[in-house]
Amino acid sequence: MSRTLLQDLRAVCRDVRLAEPLSRHVSFRIGGPADVLLLPRGQEELRGVLRLLFARGERFAVLGRGSNVLVSDRGVRGVVVKVGRGLHRVRWNGTEVAAEAGVGLPSLAHQAARRGLQGLEFAAGIPGSVGGAVVMNAGAHGHCMAEAVAEVLVATPRGEEVWADTALGFGYRTSRLQQETAVVLEAVLRLQPGDPVEIRSRMEEWLRLRACTQPVGPPSSGCIFRNPPGEAAGRLIELAGCKGLRVGGVRVSTLHANYILNEGGGRAEDVLRLVETVRERVRRAFGVELELEVQLMGEF
Repeated sequence: MSRTLLQDLRAVCRDVRLAEPLSRHVSFRIGGPADVLLLPRGQEELRGVLRLLFARGERFAVLGRGSNVLVSDRGVRGVVVKVGRGLHRVRWNGTEVAAEAGVGLPSLAHQAARRGLQGLEFAAGIPGSVGGAVVMNAGAHGHCMAEAVAEVLVATPRGEEVWADTALGFGYRTSRLQQETAVVLEAVLRLQPGDPVEIRSRMEEWLRLRACTQPVGPPSSGCIFRNPPGEAAGRLIELAGCKGLRVGGVRVSTLHANYILNEGGGRAEDVLRLVETVRERVRRAFGVELELEVQLMGEF
């Protein structure tokens, strides 16, 4: 990276870190350093960073709360932009809420419940941000972000800010935004009025279910594999005898087989070796090819 570009980035972003270990910024606690990590502290800084990077034609990666990411042990070359702190404004307008990309999903779900608005109860246990959740169409308990998203404001490589609505291409744990270089700035979600007591009860029940069926403790990235059509990846992995399998510092959870836990000193290389072992066992047992849900970042 040129010294000029680094100087220009520091002119628009107060928090610029060189050779920053990304293991500190993802829930897996795995991953090497980013050459440059930018942490914009608000929409003005984020917009400035994106305008500069797009104008220079620089390739960069975007990181939210890092709850569905596996970073390479070698890290990420070039620039990583972390969308989080300082990008947390929320504006309520009746049954609609406009939330900046860095807003935490659990916090937003609880705010909606207090206001007697339903439609985000499923998100109370998802440890991600609004931006990342929209991009991957995050979901749980049979519901997903596509049900609530009305429109999304994105920054494009052309230096424009565009509101997108019907062309987001939502699918199971995917959207058109995964294939594009546009960056989510904020999203407008359309909710429905409901009984606050019922909403809270439903949310608490789903949170209890999550606590009983999904591991809490050692770092993980959430579900590793997408569910195949009509099937649960965790069930196939368990039936294939993969619970408790270990490679290096990582292990398949004995509580929920679609989780891989970092039990100390785990590396991305360990995760991928374990992933291939699980895939092969499920392939042999059921003829099903499991697809990764976790997003890979860096050089593998």
